[in-house]
Amino acid sequence: MALHCQECSFVNPEGANYCLKCGAHLSRESGEETSTITYEVDETGDFHPIDVEELVEKEGAALVIRSGGGRSGESFHLGEERMSIGRTPDATVFLDDVTVSRNHALLVRRRDGLYIDDLGSLNGTYVNRRRIESHRLEDGDEIQVGKYKLAYLGR
Repeated sequence: MALHCQECSFVNPEGANYCLKCGAHLSRESGEETSTITYEVDETGDFHPIDVEELVEKEGAALVIRSGGGRSGESFHLGEERMSIGRTPDATVFLDDVTVSRNHALLVRRRDGLYIDDLGSLNGTYVNRRRIESHRLEDGDEIQVGKYKLAYLGR
């Protein structure tokens, strides 16, 4: 059974939780359960399932890819003071697609919270569908970097 997005009317495959075109949450009929497997990828490229709630509790924050690049569910723990997002393989959050600049954005821990700063990227950085230069992240914020949509989960 295909799922139609209520935001953009895109027809999504059965089992999708978010629209593949616009990233909106796909609502379901009552009683129908939704689940997403969250995982980390190690240095060898192996997938390791994780409990994202435990990760957030232990590390304080995480980013989870919601859509883009066939990597839905991949998570990144955010425990460092400065973490880069970009297409360069050295990035903390490596997003390999031409829509992402090599040095696209930076996650910076400041006194009053975790911020995302755009680094002058060509396609921009968006939080909750608004283009930003700098933004203090809050639990549940949706970040868009190129074609990737990520959810910020924090305490």
